[in-house]
Amino acid sequence: MNAKVKRPIIIGVTGGSGSGKTTVSQAIYKQLAGKSIMILQQDTYYNDQTEMTMAERQAVNYDHPLAFDTDLLISDLKKLLHNHAIEMPVYNYAEFTRSSETILTQPRDVIILEGILILDDQRLRDLMDIKVFVDTDDDIRIIRRIQRDMQERGRSLQSVIDQYLATVKPMYHQFVEPTKRYADIIVPEGGQNTVAIDLLTTKVRDILTKKGHQELMAD
Repeated sequence: MNAKVKRPIIIGVTGGSGSGKTTVSQAIYKQLAGKSIMILQQDTYYNDQTEMTMAERQAVNYDHPLAFDTDLLISDLKKLLHNHAIEMPVYNYAEFTRSSETILTQPRDVIILEGILILDDQRLRDLMDIKVFVDTDDDIRIIRRIQRDMQERGRSLQSVIDQYLATVKPMYHQFVEPTKRYADIIVPEGGQNTVAIDLLTTKVRDILTKKGHQELMAD
């Protein structure tokens, strides 16, 4: 009997902006060092806005589900699940649109899908094996966002605060927080919660071990 090709495991990690979801994703990635693993960020799949003026791009609500090319993300995930490589888009934050370049990305045994709205679409949820919501207090999240946007993206304090009050906070309560009910695991305190991260990585190792055993049995 021929061995079946292993289906990759998809771990969805979500939470509000500044919740620590990237830290959690990186911690899982590091704990599974040596395994076939990758991180795929929803932010990479912001819509292509090359046909829009700069003013129109800047006016887009980037915390709304319609800001993302979810159809392309689902298509790419399905390709990875069938062990096919994808041309992953590259997003240019300075230009507020997708770059003309792509990155050839090979499938991995474990795919960590990270983003603020990955649990909003049922089609995405149905592709995930484990769904994680990183739950962090609003005050902590805005402080982290201010530090990140000022240090990494060269933005002014006032612009970060204005965007947070205008779109980030209301969109979080309208679209992100309600998806908590779909999570298998809720992680308080983000990357500081080492117990939750250890439990997650133990579960993933267990799934990988079982898949490997099933593959050997199929030989």
